[in-house]
Amino acid sequence: MNILFVCTGNTCRSPMAAAIWRELEGVEIQSAGVYAIHGADMSYHAKQALAEKGVDASHASQPVTADLLDWADVVLTMTTSHKHALLHAYPENRDKVHTYSEFADPENAFEIADPFGGNLQDYQFTLYQLEQLQQKALHRLHLHNDKN
Repeated sequence: MNILFVCTGNTCRSPMAAAIWRELEGVEIQSAGVYAIHGADMSYHAKQALAEKGVDASHASQPVTADLLDWADVVLTMTTSHKHALLHAYPENRDKVHTYSEFADPENAFEIADPFGGNLQDYQFTLYQLEQLQQKALHRLHLHNDKN
């Protein structure tokens, strides 16, 4: 299964989500941003929050492309505005583009706030949200996380 995580600049939320999913077997993971440039590093606090959990934070940003969307079986965005941007530009992908929270927990969908410019605690909270959604999404996809 190929999963693409999408946020704005591909330096905080989507690479953090991708990093924790890369720890799993049986999935291929990429991340991208609707307004990303090629090759930017993950933000400092995002890397720090991941390091506290022992998760590899290797990353280089990339913009969303038609090829990435074709590659993905599931596309998970951090907000409804990201989802709408993708659906506007690539309407043929409507069946596989979802917000992360609506995919993981349709009854309790929410926007994953952008921690960019915030302090370490903001990034830790975002990572906590991403981890909670991961467990629910794994259940929906009938996958298992042997680390938890």
